[in-house]
Amino acid sequence: MAVNLLKKLYDGSKLHVYDVDDGALFRLKQEAPELVHICDNAREVAKSSVCKGNSGNTQAHVRNVYLDPGSGVLSTSVDDKILVDCSTIDTATSLDLAKQVRQRSNTAAFYDAPVSGGSLGAAAGTLTFMLGCTEDDPKLALLKDLLSAMGSNIIPCGGFSFGLTAKLCNNYCSGLIAIATAEALDIGIKSGMDPSVLARVFSSSTAQSTINDKWNPVPGVCPNAPASNGYAGGFKVQLMKKDFTLAVEAADRVGAQLRLGASGLRVYQEASEDERCRDLDSRVVFRYIGGDEDWKEKLKA
Repeated sequence: MAVNLLKKLYDGSKLHVYDVDDGALFRLKQEAPELVHICDNAREVAKSSVCKGNSGNTQAHVRNVYLDPGSGVLSTSVDDKILVDCSTIDTATSLDLAKQVRQRSNTAAFYDAPVSGGSLGAAAGTLTFMLGCTEDDPKLALLKDLLSAMGSNIIPCGGFSFGLTAKLCNNYCSGLIAIATAEALDIGIKSGMDPSVLARVFSSSTAQSTINDKWNPVPGVCPNAPASNGYAGGFKVQLMKKDFTLAVEAADRVGAQLRLGASGLRVYQEASEDERCRDLDSRVVFRYIGGDEDWKEKLKA
């Protein structure tokens, strides 16, 4: 995402960045040494920038970025700043952060803008941003201009925190689709069918999905998918467990009835604790359910 943002910087501007991963910062600096300024913490990023983006894995990470008294964003002035949080966290945390931003400044703007598209979309600059604002937000044009450097779809979701609501609903749905796709293709494989043929059937039928077409859970069906690279990269199964948990909690909070939620959550909880699956892409659920990863050799035999 940062590399794509670099490509569309305004003339005379620099990208001020901080990350807990020093290696990531080093690699980014190598991309454009004169345009990248490495900061010591989130506070320095906020102090140096007009627009500040953030993406964290957990509520604790995000709170630390904003609220740490010595190094957090809100430990410096945020007057006239635009703060964009691309994390997938619970809406309660996001609402609390927005409140604290307003308490410190009446000219700062805070937006939730979680993303979808995974590592493939991040690299290609084709992410979807689910933006927590209305269609008539006065800063929408500027936000679209900035975010379009990293994504091809910037969707105002109707108001603050609705970006997060959209993301949790999306990941709940895509998580279940991944399980269903893995199970359906496993039926075909165990019946003696080539899963790549079955996946083509899905693509032109009612089982069509992005999971099937780009992130297929069966190794060898989509050459560029994590499954075809030992499930390396992609969206870690532990993160899917986290997001799925947040979605189930959101459903409980608003009184939405789930029929598949408990079963789906159990799959991701158990897969994230399985040594064969932990730290791998969430489509590793195919491995977790006992899918045959050596299907090509067995079909040849």
